[in-house]
Amino acid sequence: MKLSTKLINTRYSDAKQVTTANVNNLQVKWALQLGTNRSQESTPILVGDTMYVTSSFGPKNVFAVNAKTGEVKWRHSPEMPKNVDQFACCDVNSRGVAHANGKIFFGRLDAKLTALDAKSGKELWTSTVVDYTQGTVITSPPTIAKNLVITGFGGGEYGVVGALVAYDQNTGKEVWRTNTVPQAGEKNSDTWKGDSGKHGGGAAWFIGSYDPKLNLVYYGTSNPAPWSAAVRGNDSSEVGKFSNLYTASLVALNPDTGNIQWHYQFTPHDAWDYDGVNELVFADLPVEGKTTPVIMQANRNGFFYVIDRANGKLVSAKPFVDGVNWATGVDLKTGSPIEAPGNVKRPGLKRKASNVCPNLLGGKNWMPMSYNKQTGLVYIPTLNLCMDMEGLQEDYKRGQFYLSVNFDLGKMGPGGHGGGLKAWDPVKQKEVWFQKNSLPFNGGTMTTASGLVFAGDIQGMFRAFDGKTGKVLWQFNTGSGITAAPMTYVIDGKQYVAVVSGRTQSIPAFLGEIGEKMVNASPEGGTLFVFALN
Repeated sequence: MKLSTKLINTRYSDAKQVTTANVNNLQVKWALQLGTNRSQESTPILVGDTMYVTSSFGPKNVFAVNAKTGEVKWRHSPEMPKNVDQFACCDVNSRGVAHANGKIFFGRLDAKLTALDAKSGKELWTSTVVDYTQGTVITSPPTIAKNLVITGFGGGEYGVVGALVAYDQNTGKEVWRTNTVPQAGEKNSDTWKGDSGKHGGGAAWFIGSYDPKLNLVYYGTSNPAPWSAAVRGNDSSEVGKFSNLYTASLVALNPDTGNIQWHYQFTPHDAWDYDGVNELVFADLPVEGKTTPVIMQANRNGFFYVIDRANGKLVSAKPFVDGVNWATGVDLKTGSPIEAPGNVKRPGLKRKASNVCPNLLGGKNWMPMSYNKQTGLVYIPTLNLCMDMEGLQEDYKRGQFYLSVNFDLGKMGPGGHGGGLKAWDPVKQKEVWFQKNSLPFNGGTMTTASGLVFAGDIQGMFRAFDGKTGKVLWQFNTGSGITAAPMTYVIDGKQYVAVVSGRTQSIPAFLGEIGEKMVNASPEGGTLFVFALN
């Protein structure tokens, strides 16, 4: 199947058998137990009539399943080191696989990349991307570009040096490796104070995008390390030259060479842990009367960005959640945030910033948004949390958290809700509708040509919404919280909708009483549900 570059990461489907009129007739057709409980974050993919999905813990299991019946065709269960959990800062999740040329590719918690034969499940090769014991796990599927498979890894909280690494799809041989924190002698290494870049973070731990027409691969990068900015620069809104490239940024690379062609930094000299990793969604939008290929991102820092994907020029940036107060806006000329004056919302060394909104989980976390070209709207799983934070002195220790801050994340934002599903107009940069949830950390979204939006929540409810109005049209209780994004597919003229259920475990631990409510909202689980019309 030929995939238009316009559809990259949109999570939009042309399927329209299930409509706003009949979606209330959806019923479970089959279910698959994934073999683990806790933190299920995989979105299945379909190749022919076979669905591929992963479980948490490593992944413990990679499944190939008959997408019509749920019959397991094969299961691959890689052996994980027993100590790997301690190096996964934010849970033992796996977000799925990638497919190309008859091969299934997936990253592992032990920082390896594996290729399987898609038909048999036979292991073809496994390559070590980096030593996981420094705090570098892989939780997200790689990106396919030409004959390459490209991956990043986690570790921003452990003071690693982020990188993107490309492998030959057939052999697993490394082709290139590009640091996302420049090291001594590399271009832009002087954006770090002293030698602080050697533990600088900037990990590209989520998913990338590839535009074959422009021949560019795009990734977002994580926070700099440590979170306390005093180590890395001026510890002030007066950033000067210490912007700490390429952290909290969008980087565009030439896949043939690995060279960074351009970058856009969302949060220079980040002191809030505002990762820039969120998915990079392609669209063609009107810009000054001309249809322009753009990237859209709902950033953790609370601003929705529209960026020209050919050259990295900022088109627009507006707050997509209420209460953003660390910055009053984004300067369209410089692309830099306009921070609250007097460093009042910038935590620093022995300088406490109180009631900073959003908190470090962001106005949106990793859970994917979707874009519907029919409605022209983006559907965003948002968060509504604030925080207190203060920098302190701390030494780097390999394989341990390198944060250098005290923080309190358990604060609800304006209105007292935890977040919700928001429909956003990316051209007008304004909210169209909003479905609130009492608790944070709800699921990613998917949208269809029939005007539906599907999303789950922390309580375990999987819902279909009217994409134009936000009205709830159907719901099903999966029994465990949902953070994974759903998907839909058509086989033999019948449309199916699939979602993975299994509540997060690690994130609530950071949120005090709010976290206790998240844990109590539903038990842990691990099930793939597939629905179709009765």
